[in-house]
Amino acid sequence: MTTLAIVALLIWIYLLCLHGTFWQAGPVLPVSYPATSPSVAVVVPARDEAPVIENSLRSLLAQDYAGPFRVILVDDNSTDGTGDIARAIGDSRLTVLTGAPRPEGWSGKLWAVNQGVAEAGAADLVLLTDADIAHEPAHVSALVSQIERYDLDLVSEMVKLACDSWAERVLVPAFVFFFQLLYPFAWVNDGLKGTAAAAGGTILIRQRALQRIGGVESVRGALIDDVALATAVKKGGRIWLGHADLARSVRPYPSVRDIWHMITRTAFVQLRYSLVLLVATTFGMALTWLVPPAAALFGHGVAFLCGLAAWFMLSISYLPTLRRFGRSPIWAPFLPLIASFYMAATIGSAVNHYLGRGVAWKGRAYQGITG
Repeated sequence: MTTLAIVALLIWIYLLCLHGTFWQAGPVLPVSYPATSPSVAVVVPARDEAPVIENSLRSLLAQDYAGPFRVILVDDNSTDGTGDIARAIGDSRLTVLTGAPRPEGWSGKLWAVNQGVAEAGAADLVLLTDADIAHEPAHVSALVSQIERYDLDLVSEMVKLACDSWAERVLVPAFVFFFQLLYPFAWVNDGLKGTAAAAGGTILIRQRALQRIGGVESVRGALIDDVALATAVKKGGRIWLGHADLARSVRPYPSVRDIWHMITRTAFVQLRYSLVLLVATTFGMALTWLVPPAAALFGHGVAFLCGLAAWFMLSISYLPTLRRFGRSPIWAPFLPLIASFYMAATIGSAVNHYLGRGVAWKGRAYQGITG
């Protein structure tokens, strides 16, 4: 116990001091208007999004962007009337495409995105956004201002996630916290660091950057498509990742089971379907999250002191994220319990894979796609 507690404390000293200040609230895209107004095409892939699609599309069509602007919805074989709802909006700036059959080797979302990008033609900038995102009127202007002002190739945001149900209030802030731990925003935004990531809810990318990496086809099989795209772009360009105050997800996760399914869908993909990485990750998570409170509660002497110090450090690291979500700081010491849920979901993702369930989303299974 003493050895484990000392190692856990050293891990937290490293994480707080040397891991890209991941625990800080992170940069937030400011409200700003660009000096120039390049053409923008918004691509929205959608599959069975009838409850949210009209709200999302109308928020996009209400943008106050001054330049040439259009919205392209790619209806990916929806069975709930998603495409009909979009067509009924009747705005000349909105194009609704019926998705073609998915070729072998493509993920469904990226195949839909690829068709939308092709429809976008020569637009200077392409905004990739999900069908469950509501956008404030200044959002597109702020994104374009950011990419133009700093001559970036890609700008992405972690949109505001729903945090209304009991399950969301307990688990969603930690989802964002762990994302920042995996991909410290400061490292993502540093051109000298290899870390690359994006958040799929909002990705603004230059057309020339897409062409440079070989288009959407270059990441066609990726299930964690946002990170794959950002990684490809950063190899020869500059990217920026931050938080959004001008965009929010309207997709609810009312129960713990819903959040469990969200995590298990791609957690084992993140580990490249490797049992070795699963075992190493599980051990690392246990050492980082479970040993500190265990040592503090049941250890003695050095083990107790190291465990208590590590538990205190992990708790204070969570405070900026809790503050961002308007949650009480009393939740901070319970982060190890929440981490246990995410650790169990990661293991559950591997179990699903080996039981032949694979990755499934919107009624579609993706066996054999790895990226």
